[in-house]
Amino acid sequence: MNTRSLRVELAPSAALAAALVVLHAAAALCLALVLPGAGGLAGAAVLVALGAAAAWRGALLRAASSVRALELAAEKLEVQLASGESFAAGLAERRYVGRYLVVLLLRRPVRRPILVTRDMVGGDAFRRLRIWALWGRLPSVAPKQLPA
Repeated sequence: MNTRSLRVELAPSAALAAALVVLHAAAALCLALVLPGAGGLAGAAVLVALGAAAAWRGALLRAASSVRALELAAEKLEVQLASGESFAAGLAERRYVGRYLVVLLLRRPVRRPILVTRDMVGGDAFRRLRIWALWGRLPSVAPKQLPA
């Protein structure tokens, strides 16, 4: 059994925030073009506001409910919020692990996604997070493999 653990502190990501706002603005523009009049403009304004709220909470980590740290150990995940609250979370089976992004889907006690980009964590911690997300355990190196 793996008793090691890793604490991953998340930092705000300006690139993710910009991407969220730009994509929501593009969707708002499409809605305004397709739906003429006040209804289209109101819907577009709501989409831009949702993009700003998503960037505020998920990328800039400014909301009290923003995830600020992840504690990884074997199959266990503990989530620490910006408000100081922390809880043990259960993960859904589906996860996305890419070169620049890891998406973890929580299923309990709340259902929500956690997006972690490469610029939110240091290089080695991001690599270890990717391995943990794929395999459910942290990587280890035998003492004989380490250089002298």
